[in-house]
Amino acid sequence: MTAAQILPAPPDWIAVDWGTTHLRATAMGAAGPLAQASSNDGMGTLTPAQFEPALIALIGPWLTAPTKILACGMVGSRQGWAEAKYRTVPCAPLDANALTRVQTHDPRLIFHIAPGLRQDNPADVMRGEETQIAGALALNPDYDGVMCLPGTHSKWVHISAGEVVSFQTFLTGEMFALFSQQSVLRHGIAPDGFDGAAFDLALSDALSRPEKLGARLFSLRAEGLLANLSPIAARSRLSGLLIGMEFAAAKPYWLGQNVTLIGAPTLCDIYAHALLQQGITPQTLNAADCTLAGLSKLKGAL
Repeated sequence: MTAAQILPAPPDWIAVDWGTTHLRATAMGAAGPLAQASSNDGMGTLTPAQFEPALIALIGPWLTAPTKILACGMVGSRQGWAEAKYRTVPCAPLDANALTRVQTHDPRLIFHIAPGLRQDNPADVMRGEETQIAGALALNPDYDGVMCLPGTHSKWVHISAGEVVSFQTFLTGEMFALFSQQSVLRHGIAPDGFDGAAFDLALSDALSRPEKLGARLFSLRAEGLLANLSPIAARSRLSGLLIGMEFAAAKPYWLGQNVTLIGAPTLCDIYAHALLQQGITPQTLNAADCTLAGLSKLKGAL
């Protein structure tokens, strides 16, 4: 936990990124960020009654008067503090008129949650990524192309004229965690490390023959038993197979397009490496920077 420190003056407002596994807050002044604080009190660890205490425990030193707080992420999911609205694409990524106000016990909290986005056919939803997309567009106002947000649930998003036109979500990160930590493959998968040659081979294999994925996955176990496949090579091949499967399905999004990656640096590096193998040179933006830029743009629209 990174605790909030008492500030010389109260913040104008507070930006909150509240995901499944994390809670991050930034005290904002007229000129920008004043201080940051974070904890592991993510949505996945809290009951509805625990959200307000978790927030106050983190940002209490900043609260000396009623303070507007703008939040995004899974805090607005059905399992979160309060279910925020979904807006239907195509549309701009954020709309200040669609904020959800959360009733609080502490009068110092004026807490609003940004709406998510929905796509009816094929059915898809996002929460939190819309704010990152808005931030990326604030940093690149004339951007047209595709944004890829790698993560637990990777998203490929078509952007045109400042709007989200369509998007598609893949369970790539979650599948990697499940296969590497809970399946039979866990016995031969290293906890970290990267073998570029093993990754590239698996990426190419999955892109060209995605229907073989199930068999290729079990081969990781078999080669560990029969051919002493190293745990780092197995980890890298697992990553390559799953990202290759994602790339095969997302090909209409990235083929011949401008692509911007938004996410954690290490994961974006892997996706950038994979895109370079396909002749695509992506731009990369930091997810935290985009989230803050998106929430700031939302605050400016109020």
